[in-house]
Amino acid sequence: MSSTDVAGRPVLARRGFMDHAVFGMGVFVFTEVMLFSAFISAFLIVRHSAVPGTWPPADQPRLPFESTALNTLALLASGVCTLLAHRALRRGGVPAMRLPLSLALLLGGLFVGLQGMEWAGLLRQGLTLQSSQIGSFFYLIIGCHALHVVISLGLLAWCWVSALGGRLSPSRFGAAQMFWYFVVLVWPVLWLVVYR
Repeated sequence: MSSTDVAGRPVLARRGFMDHAVFGMGVFVFTEVMLFSAFISAFLIVRHSAVPGTWPPADQPRLPFESTALNTLALLASGVCTLLAHRALRRGGVPAMRLPLSLALLLGGLFVGLQGMEWAGLLRQGLTLQSSQIGSFFYLIIGCHALHVVISLGLLAWCWVSALGGRLSPSRFGAAQMFWYFVVLVWPVLWLVVYR
């Protein structure tokens, strides 16, 4: 049963302000921003309270800032591909977004693989959770980000499989996309703060 206005024309029911899945993901992402803000704050307090010349400790390997730039570019490119997938979905439907979403997944997987190789190298050089404060902070902050990347890639892969089966809803993709953008955009901040 639809209502009518004073002139007798049907009034369409108003859609909600925001989709529930997207809203829920927005709230979740907000809490994750607070989590990473706390990590970064603690790291900066410890780093700046260290005796000058003792951070990072001389016996610990230096974090590979320059080589991690390649990982960073792969992750940022994955974010761009996700944006292209979103635009393709709006313009051409599900079939049009499969290629950019596939590229986003591949680039995200490349990021995880390169980070894994980096971690293996740092572990071989003696940087562990117990070796120093920088090791503890590195594995806590960057490890937490890695966990977020893997979970977010899982969500994007779920969207990709749903797209292949023709069951992808814009709501599901919007929520997964929001989480992926968070993961992509928080990384340069972590890279610039922790690796320097």
